[in-house]
Amino acid sequence: MDRPLPRPSITRSIDYSLKRWAALIRYIGDGELPIDQNWVENQIRPIALGRSNWLFAGSLRAGKRAAAIMSLVHSARLNGHDPYAYLKDVMTRLPTQPASRIAELLPHRWKPPVTAC
Repeated sequence: MDRPLPRPSITRSIDYSLKRWAALIRYIGDGELPIDQNWVENQIRPIALGRSNWLFAGSLRAGKRAAAIMSLVHSARLNGHDPYAYLKDVMTRLPTQPASRIAELLPHRWKPPVTAC
């Protein structure tokens, strides 16, 4: 019986690089880009782990709500905000926020309220 020869590791490495050529060139062109995505993977891990918990949220609608809140919490963290302060302010402002300015409440645009001392 004819069996294909095992591919040498150098061939696999070159093949891997060629399949990701555009990303490799982008990385080489900008020295500030990270070489791996470990940081991002570590940041989204709690969301991924929570998915199995959301299966038991009671209903599909409740699971979707939990996923939306968790996304906001983690996005607030990634943008350097205290999630509790962010959610408290957004939930307070949301009923009176004009629809045309709703984007101001997204985690990457949100500014904490200025408190008088």
